[in-house]
Formats: sequence, structure tokens, C-alpha cells
Amino acid sequence: MRSVPPSLARVGKLVLPAVLAVSFAAQVVGALLPHVPLLVGATAVGIAAEAVLHRWQRPLASAIARTRADVTFRVVLRDLLLVAGLLSHQQGQDQRTAYLPLVLGLLTFYALHFACHAAAILVRRSRTLPVLTRNVDTAGLRLRPAPPVLLARRAGTRLLLFGFPATAGLMATALTDEPLAAVVGVGLAIAAGTAGLVELLTRLLPARRPARPEEALAWFEEWLAEYRPTVALYFSGGTASAYQANMWLETLGRLGGRPLIVLRERFMVQKIGATDVPVVCLPKVADLMRLEHSTLQVMLHPANSGKTSQVLRIPTIKHAFVNHGESDKLSSVNPYSKAYDEVWVAGPAARERYALAKVGVEDKDVVEVGRPQLDAIRPHTGRPAGDPVTVLYAPTWEGWDGNPGNTSVVEAGENIVRALLADPGVRLLYKPHPMTGSVDPRAGAANARIQEMVRTAAARQDAAPVDPAARAELESAAADLERATRTGFRRAADDMERMLLQGAPAPGRAAEVAAAYARWEEAYWASLPAGAHQVVTGSRPVLYGCFDRADLLISDVSSVVSDYLASGKPYAVANTSGLPEEVFRETFPTVGAATVLAPDGSGVGELLASVRCPEADPMGPARARLRTRLLGPAGEPSLARFDAAVRALAERAAQRARIVGAIPAQAVAPAQEAAEQRLGTGPGEG
Repeated sequence: MRSVPPSLARVGKLVLPAVLAVSFAAQVVGALLPHVPLLVGATAVGIAAEAVLHRWQRPLASAIARTRADVTFRVVLRDLLLVAGLLSHQQGQDQRTAYLPLVLGLLTFYALHFACHAAAILVRRSRTLPVLTRNVDTAGLRLRPAPPVLLARRAGTRLLLFGFPATAGLMATALTDEPLAAVVGVGLAIAAGTAGLVELLTRLLPARRPARPEEALAWFEEWLAEYRPTVALYFSGGTASAYQANMWLETLGRLGGRPLIVLRERFMVQKIGATDVPVVCLPKVADLMRLEHSTLQVMLHPANSGKTSQVLRIPTIKHAFVNHGESDKLSSVNPYSKAYDEVWVAGPAARERYALAKVGVEDKDVVEVGRPQLDAIRPHTGRPAGDPVTVLYAPTWEGWDGNPGNTSVVEAGENIVRALLADPGVRLLYKPHPMTGSVDPRAGAANARIQEMVRTAAARQDAAPVDPAARAELESAAADLERATRTGFRRAADDMERMLLQGAPAPGRAAEVAAAYARWEEAYWASLPAGAHQVVTGSRPVLYGCFDRADLLISDVSSVVSDYLASGKPYAVANTSGLPEEVFRETFPTVGAATVLAPDGSGVGELLASVRCPEADPMGPARARLRTRLLGPAGEPSLARFDAAVRALAERAAQRARIVGAIPAQAVAPAQEAAEQRLGTGPGEG
């Protein structure tokens, strides 16, 4: 579907419904008079409006359908008004009777349309499996490509296209008094409807049907038994939250054992980034419980969600909360954390944070594992003399609680950016949080204004032209990365077809993707004009890549600050909380080694001066101490500590399994029955 300018989209939302209503009113008048030119003209206008509606304004078409005036109603009404006009225009009973076969033909076409719709529903149901996968060989499921999107999912568009010959034939007959045009048009419509119905029905034949739900689940259990997973990443969330899981993909792929990714929402299967780790999606709780009988020992949780409680019921698996970042925000000490067997944190600061919060997480269940994602961040080696100071402004989003101190975008963002852009020796990289504006429209509006400020300033810079060779290298690298991570599907592809195409990965694909991304990232930065300001949005380049390019970070109280400390470079935090600076530093320990900026942007000049003159930087030793406190010791790679924590928790799961396995079954049953009676539930309930 092609996009249209926002202004035209707004006009369309007002004009199209009015045009449709007027066209129907004119058709009624043209049929009753009868007035053939008015009837045919109004019909043509209505068809044109339908084409615009379904081509460029599908959300509006859905809104109109909720008024019960859906496309089926409109097409049938439009054709019946044409027939009524034809009959009114004819003189004599015999002439009117001659049009009876046309009416029967139209009714036949509508019957075929409804039969197609019913068959499409059955086909979609047969193609909806209880488990979806990626990076798994699905040869045993008899998967097939999806039917054309026009037949399977676009009933309204199908009716408009298949029915157009009939409508056009009726219009031609009204103008010429020649029934043959209507006969041919209705015949073509019937032929198209019949072909579509046959195509859908053949997909319901036993030989062409995919595996039934019970077969798919049996196949899944066989695959689990063969793959024998040991550690899984569990994730459930909305469309904008996939980054919380994606930041753990590389770490998961580098762990020992046999990793697995477990999802709950079907759409999330395609939101997970490029990885060779097998991905399974189990939307239903009953199907999720089949993991209890697998070899899974450890499940890692990067986020809390309502569906997390469902998987925590599996007693054979030990659960660890790894979070998707640590900060001084209250969300980093969510009381939900006490539901997990262990809470894994980066360093001692998070352990202290849980102790102070008193949310029920015991100190013995807190395990310091570092931040494996940060192992690849380049250490600070100094800024080349003469280069501009590259400042990364990476504010966080507004959060759910309405606290004005969550994000600096609304109150301080424009002031900070204005002060940075006023310094000719600064290169600004602006990377907003992907969820900015999702709760507070003011944050979204401020974010848009900041992006426009940066782009306008970049356009005014007297930057050196980009080397054509660098631009060509970026295009070549992007093409290689696209080939390595290709996820494009044809428009008609459904979940089953994507599952078919995303089978077991070729050997070495993960290394190929990593090399392709590294090449693309180098080419991306090399292709930018030297010293030019840049707005960085989208999934790439990743935040950590921006860390490596920056000499200074400006952010909010968020995990971005903690992660940036791995570089050892200076950083600043905007104080929009309303707290005095001394109280602000005391309340948020991550600010301890930062320069604090006021909402009006004051302090930016002094901050830049300290970066340009490292010997005048008073925060260097404090940053080193804070880095150890937040992220743990710098000597040992975090991945080694993380992998050791996985193995230790897996041993706890194995030990529990040995203990439970040693208890005779006849001793367990009475205790289980007594517990169920006390709770008032039967087996399998609750």
C-alpha cells in the first residue's frame, strides 16, 4: 500500500465518506426518475471512491465498516440500484422479464462471494498452527505457501475486483439498452468467483492440508526431544518492545549448551532480530506447559509481562530475571522480581538497590553477572587532536508513571540541543528512545522538533562532500547485510509461509551476519560527512556503536548511562526532576560521576570544555569507581561470568529433578490431592 502525504490523508478522511454518501443518493434519484446519465455517473463516482478508499485509506475503510456499511453492503446496494434503474427505464413487462436472468446471475455471484469468504476462513484456520518456529527444520509439518492475499485475506477488495465486470456491464447496458454487455459482465464475475472458490477449496483437500494442531504439537515435542534445549530466553510484549529481547540475542547465541527463544505473541516471531538460535512461539498456555517435559533447565527473562506468570508455573525450570537494562528508576526494582528463582544484575549497585527497595527479593537470590553486551565496547583511548567533539544525546522515553524526571526531551531537550548546535566545534548525534511519544504526546512532539533542529543544522553545515567510494561501499555493505539477514516476504505470505521459509539456518550464517553488520557499520559512519550532525533512528546502527563514536554522552537517569560507563568516557545527565542537584545526585547513584545539566541547558559550555581539556576533567577517577560499582570488575569478561551463572542455575534445576525423581509416585499423589482440596481446584485447574 503506497503512502500519501498526511494532509491528503486528513482530507481523504473527510471527503471520501461524503463522496460515497452523495453517490448513493444520486444513484437512488437516478434509478427512481429514471435518469440514466445520473445513475451511471453516480455509480462511476462511487466505484472511483471505493478504489481510492481501498488503495490508500484502508484504516478509513475499516472505520466505515464498523457502521455496518461495509464494502459488501455498498457493492450489493450499488448493483441493485443499477438493476432497479434498468427495470424502471424499460417499458413493458416483457422487457423487464428479460432482465430476470441478470438478477439471478448477480445473486449467483454474491453466493460465490460468500462461499469464497467461508472457504477463506477455513483455509486460514487450517494454516494457523499452535506453534510457530524460526530456525527450525519444519519438513514434517507439510507446510505450503499461502494462497493469494486477494483470496485469503482481502474479502472486500476481492468483491470489488471480481464484481467490477458485472457492475461495468450493467452500466454499459443502461447506456446502450443492449443486455449483452450485462450478460458478459455478470458471466465474467461468476467465472472469477468460481475460480477463486475452487482454488480455496482445493487447499482444504487432505493431500494439500498442513499438519493438524495435534500433529503439530506432537511434532514439536519430538523436536524438543531431539534438540534437547538447556537454556531459553522467554519474551512477551508489544510491538515496540522487541528491542528488550534483541539486546540479548548475541549473548544467548554465545552461551554454552543448546539455547532456545520462547515467545508468546505470533507477531513477535518476525520482530526478533537476526539469530541462528531456534525460535518457538507458543501462544496458548496449555501448549506452553509442554516445556515442562523437555530438557530445559534455565529460562532467562529480560522483561516482566502479564504472561510471565504463566511460564513461572513450570517447576522443572529455574527462572532468572536478567532485565533489559539497569538504572536508578523504580522499574529496576520491580516487586515482580521476587517471583523468579534468581535476579541477575550487573554489579554491586543493583544488589544494594534491591536491598534498599525492600520489594521481597532476598540478597541470596541476587547474582552479579556483569553486562555481557558491553564486552565489545571500545575502551576510551582519547580524542584525536583537531577533531570536533562528538556528543551523543540519547534521552530515554517518558515512561508509564508521568514523572517529569523520566525524560529530558520535553523540558530540556530543545535547550540542550540548541546549546550544542551553537558550538561550531561540536558534532551532535541524536538518538531518541524508540518508544518516545508512545505515552505522552508532548514527548513525541518535542522529539520531532529536535530532529528537525538537528537536520536543519546539518543542512547548513559547510561539511566536506562525501567520498563517492564511501557511498558505494555503504550501498555494497547494505546489500550484503540484506542478503545475510533477508526477511522480506511476498505480500501474501502468512505465518505458515514465513515458518516454511525460515527453516534451519545454513551453517556459519551467524558469523556471516556478524561480519556483514560490522562491515555495514564501518561503511555507515565513513559515508557521513566529516563532522556533520546526525539523527540516528531505527534498529541500526545500534546504541553501542554510537558509544564508540562519541566523546561524550548526554542522557537521562536510565540504563544508557550505566552502559556508557563501560567506555570510561565523560557523560552528563539532565535534571528535569525538580530536585536540587545535591539531592538529585544522592537519589540517583548513577549520576555520581556525571555533569548535571539544568533544564535550560546551562552547563553545556563547561561540559564541552572539560572534554576538550582532559586534564581539567575532574570526574575521571569517579567514573572508574562507579563503573566497577555498576557493572562489576573490569578484568573478567562478563560473558564468562554470565555463562557460569547459567551453569550454576542449571545445576540447581538438575539437583531438584534428582530429588523429585527419588520420591515414589505413590507418596506424591496423596499430598497433591490434599493440596487441591484445600485450594478448591481439581487437577489441571488454577
